[in-house]
Amino acid sequence: MSDVRFQISDFRFQISDFRFQISEIWDLQIMILFKSDIRHPTSDIRHQPSAIRHLSLHLSPYHIIFMQGNQKLNLFSFTMIVVGLVIGMGIFRTAATSAKDAIEPSVYFTAWILGGFVALCGALTYAEIGSRYPVTGGYYKVFSYAYHPSIAFAINCIILISNAASLSAVALIGSGYITKLFPGVEWTDIDKALISCGAIIFFYGINLMGLKMSSRAQNILMLIKIGMIIVLILALFFPHETVSVVAATTTPSNEVTSMSWIQSLGISLIAVSFTYGGYQQTINFGNEVNQPAKNIPRGIFIGIAIIIGLYLLVNLSYYTIVGFDQMKGEREIAYVVMERTFGQRGADIFSFFLFFGVLAYVNALLMSNPRVMFAMSEEKTLPSFFGKQNPKNQVFTISLTVFAAMCIVILFFAQTFDKILNFTIFLDCFGMVASSATIFILRKRTKHLDGTGIFKMKFYPIVPLIFMCAYLFVGISIAMQTPDTAFVGFCVLMGFMLIYYISVKLRKPIVEQKD
Repeated sequence: MSDVRFQISDFRFQISDFRFQISEIWDLQIMILFKSDIRHPTSDIRHQPSAIRHLSLHLSPYHIIFMQGNQKLNLFSFTMIVVGLVIGMGIFRTAATSAKDAIEPSVYFTAWILGGFVALCGALTYAEIGSRYPVTGGYYKVFSYAYHPSIAFAINCIILISNAASLSAVALIGSGYITKLFPGVEWTDIDKALISCGAIIFFYGINLMGLKMSSRAQNILMLIKIGMIIVLILALFFPHETVSVVAATTTPSNEVTSMSWIQSLGISLIAVSFTYGGYQQTINFGNEVNQPAKNIPRGIFIGIAIIIGLYLLVNLSYYTIVGFDQMKGEREIAYVVMERTFGQRGADIFSFFLFFGVLAYVNALLMSNPRVMFAMSEEKTLPSFFGKQNPKNQVFTISLTVFAAMCIVILFFAQTFDKILNFTIFLDCFGMVASSATIFILRKRTKHLDGTGIFKMKFYPIVPLIFMCAYLFVGISIAMQTPDTAFVGFCVLMGFMLIYYISVKLRKPIVEQKD
């Protein structure tokens, strides 16, 4: 009997330890922490080192992650972080956009499989970049080390604008679902934009007061998001309304039918790329994983495999329950699945919880991006006033205000999810290609690190070349589909480079006067 009690106690200890690991992983993913904040919560960030790691996630929330001391992530922890970085809110909307641009189901499912493979190549590439050049402060230092500072400044600013556009896009996803709770009202795109604007302003005010969502609340919201994905998959196994082929079939537009298979794949990949975003943040874990040469490729492969499996099952649910042709005309596609499987009340409950998941994403972005602007101001690439804090609550008032204003401006200029999507991904194409290309420079400059235990990907240079070619393909597809969006994106890039050179010239006379 005593042996049995000992085994049960030991089993309980193991479960408790497992729960601790899960909680720790979620806290790492969701919370925005500073190394010195952990020891001195009230310390002024001005006197702290520039220790900010910006994690950008196209449909998953943006996270800032820190490891303390000599902590190292094991295989399980790293795998779960990869999954948490990628899975976001985009899957509840982008599937319909991807289907709309696909001329047939084979294009649609190929896009989702190919998107996962590209994510795998990207995650491996960024993991080695982070392993060879482990720095804090976002991408700026990596770009500055590999390229000219003007390119570093322009790309980093583009990433900030892309983050603002992502926030606006996800806010529109949330407003689309919350309006489903009021079926008697005819909601326009402007109405949904106003609701999204209200959510942004609300959390702007919350962050301005220095209030932060607790890790427990953030973890609950993350569980809600995962739970909704599981419910969508389980809908496949519940009785649901079947749609007749005649009712589901719509006449494809001439624009879609005139496209080739490859052209359709490229346009369909735009929405897919948005949904798979986040893997690039493995750049932050090159030196944080135990036995990196062994565990990083395993963790990335297992994590991306889980993500591909979940996304394919969710898309299979959409395809089976809604129907491929009818998917093209839907926006809140997950609501349709829930309504046909669990009735209108079930769909309303689903939409209510999904809206709260969107709020968590909005809050995470509004917390993280002002700190990136602070890091850039410390590097003297942005004016010093971006680093100014409220002395009472240490809030970056100017940076927070500027970022929130960027979100609202993008929201009202674009108004629709599809327009913001194309703008966001086109900007990302610059950032992804430029950042992944640094691996070729780093390999040459850090040869002395080979054989020291750092992570070094196999099949180099094929893996990064596949990743770069994929994003070039997506960028060209956007330019062909919406040339105006591509032109604006290119002008934004050139504009920031011009701003950099002007700011450098203006700084020189000031320095000379001081001398």
